Amino acid sequence: MLAAMPPTPAPSSDQGESPIRDRGDACPGALRLHRADDGLLARLRLPGGLLTGRQVAVLGAAAERLADGNLSITSRGNVELRGLGDACGGELSALLADAGLLPSERHERVRNVLASPLAGTDGFGRADVQLWARELDGLLCAEQWTTALSGRFLFVLDDGRGDVAGLGGDVTLIAESGGTVVVGVGDLAFRVAGADAPRAALAGAGAFLAAAADAGNGAWRVGELPVGRAIDLAGALEGAGIGAVRVGPGAVGSGGSAGPGAVGSGGSAGPGGPPPPGVIGRAVSVHAPLGRVSVGQWRALLPLPADELRVTPWRGFVLPGFADEGSARKRLGSLTEAGYLTDPGSPWLGVGACTGRPGCAKSLADVRADAVPGHGSLPVHWSGCARRCGHPHGDWVDVLATGDGDYEVTLHTGGSTVPVTGGTLTEAVTTARTTTKPTATR
Repeated sequence: MLAAMPPTPAPSSDQGESPIRDRGDACPGALRLHRADDGLLARLRLPGGLLTGRQVAVLGAAAERLADGNLSITSRGNVELRGLGDACGGELSALLADAGLLPSERHERVRNVLASPLAGTDGFGRADVQLWARELDGLLCAEQWTTALSGRFLFVLDDGRGDVAGLGGDVTLIAESGGTVVVGVGDLAFRVAGADAPRAALAGAGAFLAAAADAGNGAWRVGELPVGRAIDLAGALEGAGIGAVRVGPGAVGSGGSAGPGAVGSGGSAGPGGPPPPGVIGRAVSVHAPLGRVSVGQWRALLPLPADELRVTPWRGFVLPGFADEGSARKRLGSLTEAGYLTDPGSPWLGVGACTGRPGCAKSLADVRADAVPGHGSLPVHWSGCARRCGHPHGDWVDVLATGDGDYEVTLHTGGSTVPVTGGTLTEAVTTARTTTKPTATR
């Protein structure tokens, strides 16, 4: 049975710079819904961003019959349904379960697994981490202790190209040449055999939960542990029977070339950034304008050539498995007609927005209607309030509503924040998107 969730509780006190979490997190899920001004919201976790054709069809039907007719893509490659009615719970849960989208009701909010969306399609990666994502999901759902993880705890699986390593994982795996993988938790990193990668990720989560219990602050994520609180990753790996060798700092990416990268800066599908729109080998990559698609646009993704859709953390889609380049280009053309972003030079690539008005009571503006792309390569996110829901990692441009139709533009780069003023709003966004180094801080 689906239930509306209460508001997210604020931290009750501080422990140094670490919050005290005295209740479980209220992050929405597919069964635990969030009440917004436009109705209930369901967030469906998709480990590795993977969907079959039947699952795509089921989500489209759910959006059309039960929600507001749209599907939103999150910065973790998950899918949200908005505008759900109070009486839709039984029908929605039955639809999702029948399509295999709810392998475990108790674990559905902890299945936060990001994986390189082009893994296994273009020859750049060092391992097919989508296979790791499937195995890790099975391991998560097989253990009862994993339900203690918060709905915000994140696993990141990078195939070695550096596209997702910098997206803020609590446990990060990076594939290496030679069949090994580096597993990182916080400042710790160990090299293990590739065959042990999913079990090593699970062991990392267990090490975090042990450290959180010892700290007593109810931390939801690794970064919320008190400074100096040790995570016994070595012991967790040994306890799982996984041979591991300690590696030095910097082995696991935390930004830079492994971060979100420059969206729309060219046609290369190489290492270090999100897949640009277009034909990449025998796959097609497209982006959703402002991270939201209508049911009609969603259904335009069907049929899937390999019965597999990959939802990306850059609010886009990868369709792998076309028979040849000609068939891939034909599908790209149909997706262009459906309204997807398919031009690598489009200024709208990398532009995101929160829900804004009228769906969110906290928002000060209808940011989706007000959004302008500017020009440049840095990601830009339009936010209706200071929570900045769904903003990017790494370097990015923050466009924050301040009320009365006004916005504040700020560049977040290299750990600094740089206010951008002068000119029109479009000019300010363009200035921020084309800036590569901070010139001031605040």
